[in-house]
Formats: sequence, C-alpha cells, structure tokens
Amino acid sequence: RALACGAVESIIIDGKDEFAEGYCLPAVRANALYMDRYPLVSGLSRPLIVKHLALAAREHGATIVSHGCTGKGNDQVRFEVGIGALAPDLKVIAPVRDYAWTREKAILYAEEHGLPIDVTAKSPYSIDQNVWGRAIETGFLEDIWNGPVEELYSYTQNPATPRDADEVVIGFEAGVPVSIDGGSVSMLQAIEQLNRRAGAHGVGRLDMVEDRLVGIKSREIYEAPGAIALITAHQELENVTVERDQARFKKQVDQRWGELAYDGLWYSPLMRSLNAFVADTQQHVSGEIRMTLHGGKAVVTGRRSDTGLYDFNLATYDEGDVFDQSMAKGFVELWGLPSKIAAQRDTAAMRTTLTPST
Repeated sequence: RALACGAVESIIIDGKDEFAEGYCLPAVRANALYMDRYPLVSGLSRPLIVKHLALAAREHGATIVSHGCTGKGNDQVRFEVGIGALAPDLKVIAPVRDYAWTREKAILYAEEHGLPIDVTAKSPYSIDQNVWGRAIETGFLEDIWNGPVEELYSYTQNPATPRDADEVVIGFEAGVPVSIDGGSVSMLQAIEQLNRRAGAHGVGRLDMVEDRLVGIKSREIYEAPGAIALITAHQELENVTVERDQARFKKQVDQRWGELAYDGLWYSPLMRSLNAFVADTQQHVSGEIRMTLHGGKAVVTGRRSDTGLYDFNLATYDEGDVFDQSMAKGFVELWGLPSKIAAQRDTAAMRTTLTPST
C-alpha cells in the first residue's frame, strides 16, 4: 500500500515476537490496565514502531520523519515524544494535524488521488489492531449513547452465544507465561492461543470512555481476549506469591506504569526505574493458574505454586491448624495502640472544651 501511495521503498518488519517479548510481556508483569480496564492495545505498539522508524531513518540518512495522526489523538504524542527520546535530531511532520484535516477531508483526499485506504464514508471507523488486541473508534460510536453493533468485532465472538465453557491452565515462571495446559509456549504463542480460546467466549470486550492524554474524553471499543486472560491469571498468581506490603506498593507502581505507557513515556527515566522494581517483584511469581472461559469472562478457579506464601496449615480452621491464636490478643492491642492513644487525647480535649470556665 505504501508503494501504491507513491513511496519509493516500503520496509516491512515482522515484529510480532519482539512486540510480544519486549512490550506485551512487561505489560503482563506490570498488570497494565489503563484506568483499571484498558490493556494498552495501541499504547504498547507505538514505542516499537518508533524504534524501527528511528532505525530506518538512520539507515537511510533521513532527517525528517512523518506520521498521519490528528491533533486530538494520543499517538501524535507517543510518536513524537518517542522520536525525541531516541533520535532528537530528527524533524517530525504531521500533515493531517498540521493541515487540520477532518476525517471526511482525509477520506475525500484519498479518493480524489486514488490512494488505497480501508476507511470510507460508509465505514468511517478508525481501527488499530495487533496481536495484543484491537481498537475501534469514531463513526456512530462518537455518540456515547449508541451501543456497539456486532459487526464491529473481529477478535471475539458474541459472549451471549451458547457454548460449553473452556478450562485453561496457564503456567508462569518468574512472571513469564511459559505453558498452556502443560504445553510449552513462547509469549507470542501464549497470546495467540488465548486470543483464540478466550476470544471464542467473548472475553476481553471493552466499551469505555477514557481520558486521553491531550485532555479530552474519548469513547473506545476494544477487543483483547489474550491480554485480559493473561493479566487476570498473572494478577491472581501475584496474590499467591507476592508479600503483602510489596504487593500493595506494586499496585501503585502498576497504575503508574500503565499511565506512562499510555502517555507515550515508554523511554522515560521513570519507566526504566519502574521496570526495575517490577522485575524484582517477579522473582517468585511462578506456578499455575486455572481459569474458566465462558460468557465473556475469564474466571480463576484454581491456583498452585511451589513459591507461594499461602500456607494451608496456617490458613485452615480445621484439624491441623498450626496458627497460634494465643498471640492474637497482644498483637491486636499493640496494633490498635496508636489509634487508642489518639482517641484518648481527643476525648480529653473535647471534655476540656465542653467544661465551662469559672
């Protein structure tokens, strides 16, 4: 298509494995869900595109690169901030944004000049897809009261369609998916297999209004069956294997990680620091998670780990309980002591205030 549009040369790179290992995997380990829902279908792919764009520019001695983003979107920021981090000497131009073209004007220009595009006036949706998921926006979806129609979806089947549930067991080593139902898989294979299996049950459909980094709100439709299944499984395995305070702090790190990836700050110093923290937390995140895929949901039904912190003999209320309950009374008293002392002070102060002066 690039050649049909007048390009002298088209460079095509098969980056699926690189994308899966270098971008999707860190997102799984960071449980990356922007606004607690969106698994960064587009946000994760942009730094990879930027990387290869900068490499191609260097290889061909280019001084200018361009993109087709509008002035309203996130991608203009992701591309230009990324280029600024990797190749700050390159100039970036953005014709659609700089000429303030509407979608209708861009479609008309393409039609008038015989440029091959998938978007038409009858099907004006903006669609972005990769192995991690699929994003759909614009058209009638811009009215946030309009419900999505089934024809929009490609990666997922209608979750309301009757079908038998699918049980899947995902194995992890140090936070990395390494097996499905006992069979070894690469990260890419894990995503692709779960895209098919979870997608068949409508898992990973999202309809949300999100906060774009340029300051506006936007309605987006997403399909990410493999991503949602993997992140759901990884989160549960962390519940079993990560120490309480570390896990609590990691939730804050995970949220910020997702925001940085969404905001185009993949190559920022803070992202490097967060990646180092996340990597340290994954040392013992090994084991298997069993999930049931059905009716649009991936539901965890079982967990096992040789490095887990769950101790049956401490947790059980039946015979074999080794938890020394005699320690609990003193623990409760010490734990609540600061609040008790503060309450005594406040009560005394209130009495002083209510006592009439003589």
